[in-house]
Amino acid sequence: QRGLRATEWKLFECSGTAAGQTTAFGLLVHGATLAVVGFTMDKVEIRLSNLMAFDARAIGNWGCPPELYPGALDLVLDGKVRLAPFVETHPLSDINRVFDAVHRREITRRAVMVP
Repeated sequence: QRGLRATEWKLFECSGTAAGQTTAFGLLVHGATLAVVGFTMDKVEIRLSNLMAFDARAIGNWGCPPELYPGALDLVLDGKVRLAPFVETHPLSDINRVFDAVHRREITRRAVMVP
């Protein structure tokens, strides 16, 4: 359908919510790879046997190794990776207001606090 392969999907879960992670795991198909990027402290109940049944894999990461920072920064500085659509800046003095807005899901981009 729509030119997409029915197998070997690459799924990136970036919401950092239990519902998002549960949904992403439920999207596994044969040969799929699930990359967990978002972080949540909530417990997520999944059936690990799906990895075996679909010959799928799940991987996660916690940031980027420091030796890759220069190359990553070059991608941004060369305009090959755009950050502006995904972030918004706020003065550090507004941190409590920003945290409240994030909890109310009023902020949809990554909040960057500026001293």
